Amino acid sequence: VFQDFKEPLFWIHLNMDYPFNLKGILYFPKINTEYDSIEGTIKLYNNQVFIADNIKEVIPEYLMLLKGVIDCPDLPLNVSRSALQNDGFVKKISEYISKKFADKLSGMCKTDRENYEKYWDDINPFIKYGCIKDEKFSKKMMDYILFKNIDGKYLTLEDCINENKKEEAPAENTEEKAETTENTENTENADEKKEPEKTTVYYVTDEVQQSQYINMFKANGQDAIIMSHSIDNPFISQEEQKHENLKFLRIDADVNDTLCEEVKEEDKEALKKQEETLTETFKKALGDDKLQVKVEKLKDAEISSMITLSEETRRMQDMMKMYNMGMDASMFGGSGQVLVLNANNKLVQYVLEHTDGENTPKICEQLYDLAQLSHGSLTPERMTKFIARSNEIMGMMLN
Repeated sequence: VFQDFKEPLFWIHLNMDYPFNLKGILYFPKINTEYDSIEGTIKLYNNQVFIADNIKEVIPEYLMLLKGVIDCPDLPLNVSRSALQNDGFVKKISEYISKKFADKLSGMCKTDRENYEKYWDDINPFIKYGCIKDEKFSKKMMDYILFKNIDGKYLTLEDCINENKKEEAPAENTEEKAETTENTENTENADEKKEPEKTTVYYVTDEVQQSQYINMFKANGQDAIIMSHSIDNPFISQEEQKHENLKFLRIDADVNDTLCEEVKEEDKEALKKQEETLTETFKKALGDDKLQVKVEKLKDAEISSMITLSEETRRMQDMMKMYNMGMDASMFGGSGQVLVLNANNKLVQYVLEHTDGENTPKICEQLYDLAQLSHGSLTPERMTKFIARSNEIMGMMLN
């Protein structure tokens, strides 16, 4: 029927006698989005008499990629859109197809996990879209949604939460635990007022752009999941609403405490003064009074600078892009970006020691551009200056 000779990812047989007669075969095609139409075709028949293609009232919106044939004698031959919208059978067919689709996927995940993981990268945007659009479908699929981590391993949401809980959990002291148990009654009221502690699941949207952060996480034994599709942003927002104790955070949203050295109380004041000095120096060198600078003592001394962007600001920016709102982030109080400088790095230490040095402005600009490159990309103008400055610095090294 479809002149499609590629192996389908999977298929579903439909066969019902009650409350309506229905037979059919639907399959999920293997698509090459570069050349193929993203929309599938489902042909509707009445006793092998063709009625119509792609009746949206019959197939749930998020399953419109499916191809196949459905034969339903209970549908009228003369189909009109208004008649279908008011036909009780049509809604039941739609719910039945959605249920069969969810049952097929959950069954594959339980009995043939290896193949399910192979299909997952192709089908996951449609599954996530279905979870956003259909609450019943979401409940059926919730335990079978997979997340690929930075090591290429597939995890369920429960796996992600448990792994992050292990990373966050401090070593327990038996005496302290006993003390806590004894004092539980006295602190009940205070605990009720506290907000529940959230488990943070870190994620990556671009493995190339965020490679520096990924390497830091791997070196520190931390995990993150890959969320590179446009549907992931609304999907994780929905998951956070369903799970009050869950928070998704992109790995470059902030510098994780576990990536930094522990700063002693007596050293905090000195670090704060360094931050003030570096902030003033970088603002002057870059000609940007609104620049936000943060100084940390990262465990990896090779890293000189990074850019972080708060999760809230980034989600706002993504939403504006999605809806083509054409508004600049500065309307919400600046770009939201923070330049993080590593106090353990030799270049940063050089800037601290030579705030008025001849080469200091050059080094400041270079550190800022390197941070921007590791976070995303430079504007054409900044890229031109960066290349010229890099050549100049290399020339200075030769001299």
